[in-house]
Amino acid sequence: MQTHIALLRAVNVGGTGKLPMAELRAMCEQAGFADVRTCIASGNVVFRSALAERAVAAALESRLEAYAGKPVGVLLRTAAEMAAVLAANPFPDAPGNRVVAIFLDRPPPADALEHASGRKHEAMALGRREIYVHYGEGMADSRLRIPAAQAGTARNINTIAKLAEMASA
Repeated sequence: MQTHIALLRAVNVGGTGKLPMAELRAMCEQAGFADVRTCIASGNVVFRSALAERAVAAALESRLEAYAGKPVGVLLRTAAEMAAVLAANPFPDAPGNRVVAIFLDRPPPADALEHASGRKHEAMALGRREIYVHYGEGMADSRLRIPAAQAGTARNINTIAKLAEMASA
């Protein structure tokens, strides 16, 4: 069985996209996933499954759509892939809460960063299936827009480290 980390897109504990983590755990267990654990109430779940990645995503996406009444994006990484995302952080000396990896389904286009707008003090770099952003002055006032990242979901390096640790346990 493979350990997977599912990162849900546009999920939070209040307002739009509300999904209690207990509900997410139950959905994963109903899908037959084992050792289900959530991390932070923002749509992060670690579990094991014998299914192929596409089947895992489809099983979870169908349950989420039934729950939410609309499609909810799911991006998957294996434990090894999540560890690699953490290791590949191009801004290792920056505080973990100021660096995010925007997770994508496929590799970002080579020119993805050229199409970014609203850039001030942010630094960006392409990853394998991620776009890294260092928000030097914090995210609160950033106006950065990266069109290639629209279908992705971001997690800060602190969260990525926690997920990698959970997945390796």
